[in-house]
Amino acid sequence: MTDWNLMIWLTCYVAVFFGLSVFGAHRLRILYLYWKHRNEPPQPMRHFDDLPLVTVQLPVFNEIHVVDQLLDAVSALDYPREKLQIQILDDSTDDTRQVCEQAASRLQEKGVNVQYIHRHHRVGFKAGALQDAMPVATGEFLLIFDADFVPPPDLLQRMIHYFTDDKVGMVQARWSHLNQSDSLLTRLQAMMLDGHLVLEQTARSRSGHFFNFNGTAGIWRKKCITESGGWEHDTLTEDMDLSYRAQMKGWRFTYLKDITVPAELPPDMDGFKSQQHRWTKGSIQVCKKVLGQVWSSDEPLRIKLEATAHLGANFTYLLMFGVLVLMYPANFMFQNSWQKALFLDLPVFFLASLSVIIFYLSAQGAQRRWGWLKTLPCLPLLLALGVGMSINNGLAVLEALFDRPSDFVRTPKYGQKNSAIRPKSSYKVARSVGFWIEMILAIYFSTLTVLALWKQHWASVPLLAMFAFGFVYVAASSARGWSWFSSFGNKPPRDPSQEDAMVPA
Repeated sequence: MTDWNLMIWLTCYVAVFFGLSVFGAHRLRILYLYWKHRNEPPQPMRHFDDLPLVTVQLPVFNEIHVVDQLLDAVSALDYPREKLQIQILDDSTDDTRQVCEQAASRLQEKGVNVQYIHRHHRVGFKAGALQDAMPVATGEFLLIFDADFVPPPDLLQRMIHYFTDDKVGMVQARWSHLNQSDSLLTRLQAMMLDGHLVLEQTARSRSGHFFNFNGTAGIWRKKCITESGGWEHDTLTEDMDLSYRAQMKGWRFTYLKDITVPAELPPDMDGFKSQQHRWTKGSIQVCKKVLGQVWSSDEPLRIKLEATAHLGANFTYLLMFGVLVLMYPANFMFQNSWQKALFLDLPVFFLASLSVIIFYLSAQGAQRRWGWLKTLPCLPLLLALGVGMSINNGLAVLEALFDRPSDFVRTPKYGQKNSAIRPKSSYKVARSVGFWIEMILAIYFSTLTVLALWKQHWASVPLLAMFAFGFVYVAASSARGWSWFSSFGNKPPRDPSQEDAMVPA
């Protein structure tokens, strides 16, 4: 390789890893904000003397396995029945419609105020269903749940009093996980989500930065939604879109880290990839839509900078494309030296890799004593999963950038806590071209790992092996006939009599 070509490769290498290091440094800043404000939980100004009217909105589409569970939980909320309206917003095209109708009739006979609304179209998807239901929602406040959530009875009583502050437009509870121990995949998903739900949301909310409604397990002030323009469906993450529009209107949001609502994690790889693709694409769509408005607003510079990092976080997947291309020259063509290791490799490792490790360890430690210690063995696998998801999520970023349209693809839910007793389901996610790219990269990085061993490039082996495992795991878990791989690490089935007594973590 000529000196000129080597310089081009090295420049690209530095640029890509510098970009990753910037995002890594931002993770450390979020961690700093969390620890700075960790002992400052929000408190309601006072309690309502007369509880307000609340409408519980349940957007549903083909959720036959979980909708009964949802309706049972919502109807058991500890709130005066005369002050509570339940709206079932059903766009279903399968037997879920009959299940919802029967459940609504059953609850109405018990004196529960249930309104069943079925649309014969999916215009606007979830955002469209929520917006269409607004005129007939009688509540001053709107509590929203996705179909796989199981709210505890006291949830509404614990959250509603934060609205005694007239400037609060939304109050968000934290998600917990019904099936975290189901498999290796669900354990890794829980770790990934906890980084966002425990650290990021808490840090942003308590330090006065913008943060987003998570799409479910939160209460909106109806006036806040209408004054902010209502639910719009020009992005796949209508929750983030409305959140930014509302906060730029001056509404304040409250995040309650210590109030949790359990929900189901996608139990299979294709469902997980579909969910991640939707969230990633939607966030970039919102970034394109509102970031210019953020910067032209009167918000302080610190708010604008944090909003930019928040909305642009998924651009890291494009940087991962660069890493995939540069991995071979970086490990087999560049001349290794102590200068390169000291001034390039070491800083990159600290900011781009070690920062991620510290971040997710801290998220587990913040929830329970010694949680970080139990997390240690899973960290290499978590990093590998992030690598393996880079194609799926990177393609989502490109689709958003080039305005490629796509439907709101629901994430299949099964309503069971353990894969051994999970029912067979017709809800499947279509396989994309990304699957075949992942298969090719699994072979490619496995080959590079073997090559590094053969050439005795011992320093390269751990990184290459992590990339190889990440793509092998993601591709194999998606492949037909490899279901054993995605359920690797399952616990034995629980005694059914004990299932209902489980307390989610």
